[in-house]
Amino acid sequence: MPRSIPQFRSSSRGEGDFTDPENPPTTRTAPPSPSAYRRAQSYLSEPHTGYQSLEAQLDATETTSLLGRRPSITEDDLHGRQASIPPSTKDALTASSFLDERTWYDQFTSTDWVHDSIADGARLRQLRQRKDIRGRLLAWVDGAQGWVLVAIIGCITAAIAYFVDVTEESLFDMKWGYCANNLFTGRGECDPDHWRTWSQIFGSSAKLQRPVEFFMFVAWSIALAAIACALTLLTKTVVPSSIHLSTLDENLGADSRNTNSRHDPGSAGTGSPSSDLSPHGSFPNKPSRPAMIYYSAAGSGVAEVKVINSGFVLHGYLGLKTLVIKTVALVFSVSSGLSLGKEGPYVHIATCVGNIACRLFAKYNQNDGKRREVLSASAASGVAVAFGAPIGGVLFSLEEVSYYFPPKTLFRTFFCCIAATLSLKFLNPYGTGKVVLFEVRYLSDWEFFEIFIFILLGVMGGALGALFIKASSLWARSFRRIPIIKKSPMFEVFLVALVTGLISFWNRYTMLPVTELLFELTSPCKSESKTGTGLCPHEDNILEIIRYLLVAFVIKSFLTVVTFGIKVPAGIYVPSMVVGGLMGRIVGHVVQYWAAKNPTMFLFNSCDISGMESCVTPGVYALVAAGSTMCGVTRLSVTLAVILFELTGSLDHVLPFSVAILCAKWTADAIEPRSIYDFLTDMNAYPFLDNKLQPISDAELGDIVRPSRKKRIIDISGSPFVPASELRSKLEDLLMAGELDSGLPILRDGVLTGLIPAPDLEFALDSLGEDEDHTICLMSMDSSIAIYDSENEDLLQDDFTRYIDPSPIALDAHSPIDLVYQCFAKLGLRYLCVLQNGQYIGLVHKKSFVKYMKDNE
Repeated sequence: MPRSIPQFRSSSRGEGDFTDPENPPTTRTAPPSPSAYRRAQSYLSEPHTGYQSLEAQLDATETTSLLGRRPSITEDDLHGRQASIPPSTKDALTASSFLDERTWYDQFTSTDWVHDSIADGARLRQLRQRKDIRGRLLAWVDGAQGWVLVAIIGCITAAIAYFVDVTEESLFDMKWGYCANNLFTGRGECDPDHWRTWSQIFGSSAKLQRPVEFFMFVAWSIALAAIACALTLLTKTVVPSSIHLSTLDENLGADSRNTNSRHDPGSAGTGSPSSDLSPHGSFPNKPSRPAMIYYSAAGSGVAEVKVINSGFVLHGYLGLKTLVIKTVALVFSVSSGLSLGKEGPYVHIATCVGNIACRLFAKYNQNDGKRREVLSASAASGVAVAFGAPIGGVLFSLEEVSYYFPPKTLFRTFFCCIAATLSLKFLNPYGTGKVVLFEVRYLSDWEFFEIFIFILLGVMGGALGALFIKASSLWARSFRRIPIIKKSPMFEVFLVALVTGLISFWNRYTMLPVTELLFELTSPCKSESKTGTGLCPHEDNILEIIRYLLVAFVIKSFLTVVTFGIKVPAGIYVPSMVVGGLMGRIVGHVVQYWAAKNPTMFLFNSCDISGMESCVTPGVYALVAAGSTMCGVTRLSVTLAVILFELTGSLDHVLPFSVAILCAKWTADAIEPRSIYDFLTDMNAYPFLDNKLQPISDAELGDIVRPSRKKRIIDISGSPFVPASELRSKLEDLLMAGELDSGLPILRDGVLTGLIPAPDLEFALDSLGEDEDHTICLMSMDSSIAIYDSENEDLLQDDFTRYIDPSPIALDAHSPIDLVYQCFAKLGLRYLCVLQNGQYIGLVHKKSFVKYMKDNE
């Protein structure tokens, strides 16, 4: 049959065929399709956190031309492209492939770092083309936006931290009574004449005074925790099972995943090492999974912030609703007296502030790669206000939560932390001039013999932190598997609050707030402060204090394990430091007692005989052990050493802190290789690819790629036009496999000529509206072969080439796994094409590669 270039025609919905070639229609109304509705619902009415194009967003009801506000392709377009593309394709490819009309990334997909970087480069080139005064001014304003943005983030984060610090202190004291002249004043700031205890309010006799105080203490603990849980449950997010990697474990391990799925005989490619690489395998033969559920205000949020900064998309997790609810719920959860902290949630809250503030400037709002630079600075400001440590905040962002940290981001992050810390110091939440409550100062230096004790404390703290992770995992996989606990998060919070109130009331250390207890444990003693009953005892009372501390250590260790993972905002930093601080204080008092009983021993020859504190400072031991335990839990190293230095301001003790943290990290890695963040990431099945690891597999890329299937490719060997209905079928195949952020390679005679990302294809097909079933789409960048059978001339024809990536990154099948890892981790790819002898053989998705790496650890 003779083939010729057809006469291209376009038809608007409801207008029928258009036959006037001189006046083609220039507009088409794109009604919302089911896919568009599904995409909108995935946002749960939250402002999105993903990518926006550099062009204006296409509204579903807007009357506009298809694909870039231009008419459908015509014969003149083909001849024009024939003449214009060959001389210089660089600008054309940039415009068509990277300045597209995608509005955002879908839920549970990965960002395209390469796309965002090239798009930002195109924006900068356009900005710098102007050489006049106005152009220079615009360039200066563009450069200043980042500094203004991080300053705003720092100030707002400090204001939120001030609100939480002041409010939770007043609410916590209400467990003991209230201030008669000001209900919102804490016990420390209230005039003693106006403070009313609950036993006084109820007119209890001396015999009933203690039972009344105990009952009110427990009742307030339960009530405050229940309010925090009720607020947290408002952030429940349901994600359809068709778009996530695997069922999220909303109860930290209480999941129902089939761990033997790799050996399922119904899976495609059984016996092949790649048979299980697709998140759902051969999904038509698999039973449907339940919807995934997560609560964006629960926990600390640090692990999720880390995953988001790596390029993963969690819609609503950094939205305004989460910010408001988590801030208010955090006040109630901390004031309830549960064994949790507010420092971790500060990181999440600050990141929410950063995400929302990005909407002030289009440069960050419309580019997800640039947005994540701001999120890194925001997370750092959260640590800065939590510990009063701006340098520690910068190192925390660099060491823990940031995936991509260019040099310019380092300085802006430092500026953001300084702004946050200065603002909080001016606000003065505690009325003492301190940014945090547990800031301490040591006046005496350490003795040489103590270095061995510091090493011992580092080993003990690292082991304690690693055992905490194992205990949390065991608790999650046992207690939280109980049906009533799994179905009712509120009931679990009630039980934990009840147990906390019942056993914390009777010990003077466990009844204190965690921050106040940490301050007491790490504070040095003064000779005039020795009362014989507190943490600065006389020689005869040391053993009694050790017994009290041992009981408090056991109680706090148990409560920290059972509290971690409940559905309230909760951090693990300070609770782990408190447990370690109790252990360190016990060791410090033991050494102190030893020195008091053996003053003439050679180890203590340099000690001043004026008092025990001049030789051994138990507060130093407590802080060393506290930092070591936190290192064992989080695996932070340099960050922790700097934070402890900033808390104490003592250069003399930097060396003991550093030595203990080194020993703690080595010990913890030997017992439990995963940090608490790795544990949460694994339990929640987030596709996080750690860029700090080194793969040791001897496999090749061809060993893990699945054979190419017809539904996963677009073959233009016979014709450059593909029916839209066929493209929709291929797209649905990707969606059902949980690969919304994958793509469809375009082949001609087995050779890879391009790739169209699934989000772009979905956007383009949705724009067709009701004409989708009657449309064929041009999928070839080479206009010289844009011909089609004359029998299909009556179909609507549209140009999809602007959505095609003409140069997808591809590797040979014999490439080592280490090279594949570097491409995914360093380039931020979402998928990688695989070639063999120049012929396309398959595609490896990032989620599939992450799953392969985890299965082979």
